[in-house]
Amino acid sequence: MSSPAGRRTDLGRALCVITGASRGFGRALAVEVSGLLKPGSALVVAARSAEDLRTLQADLAESEAGRAGLMVQRVAADLGEQQGVDSVVRACKEAFSEDIDHVILVNNAGSLGDVSRYIPSFTDMAEVNSYMSLNVISPLCLTASILQAFPQRPGLRRTVVNISSLCAVQPFPSWVLYCTGKAGRDMTFRVLAEEDPDLRVLNYAPGPLDTAMMRDAISTAADPTIKKTYGDMHAKGEILTCEASCTKLIKLLLEDTYKSGAHVDFYDI
Repeated sequence: MSSPAGRRTDLGRALCVITGASRGFGRALAVEVSGLLKPGSALVVAARSAEDLRTLQADLAESEAGRAGLMVQRVAADLGEQQGVDSVVRACKEAFSEDIDHVILVNNAGSLGDVSRYIPSFTDMAEVNSYMSLNVISPLCLTASILQAFPQRPGLRRTVVNISSLCAVQPFPSWVLYCTGKAGRDMTFRVLAEEDPDLRVLNYAPGPLDTAMMRDAISTAADPTIKKTYGDMHAKGEILTCEASCTKLIKLLLEDTYKSGAHVDFYDI
């Protein structure tokens, strides 16, 4: 459905997959998206916490979308492991129907890493590999698996969203894991956009969000300038709510005018 000006007012009859959906930005996005899916849609939410996913599923069931019959499938899994990725793909195949006209994958799951240290302390390859497995390798492999499971066909739109960060394009001292992971993810999806012009690919940086991750960053960051900057923003109420940032992402998806593969920041919109 589109508005008279051509702007869509919903996301279609979709299979929507959101990783890291149990809390923070992912949870807020699941709630927001659920109201924009047409009847017959399916929402697959994945995260490590089974309890938090059950709470989200119950909340969605009581929403207008839930009462209209939205199928919500939860996957409690560690996406840093192959079996976690495989379990999400299985859930998507089970939820898919031939009436689906839009497949949406939101790669949101991720972690901050240890920001209390500088680069010379990162000598343990196993530690770095573990971080990269969840934050770079997992979204690449999950995206590849979803694209294989649901190949391009007439009448099917496919959209891939990477939840990015300012740290993908700007170095933050003592945040080497986070910055490297976000930069790697951005490039992954830029390459994907070049490889497949039929896909819609977006790197969305949601801005500084009021989440547990932000609070951890403020309390543990080794770099005093970053610690003070974000601490002052938090004290002044300048940290964004997840809901405000989700609204901007939804606007991008509905207008659908961004350049595929682009990095778009909350403050650019």
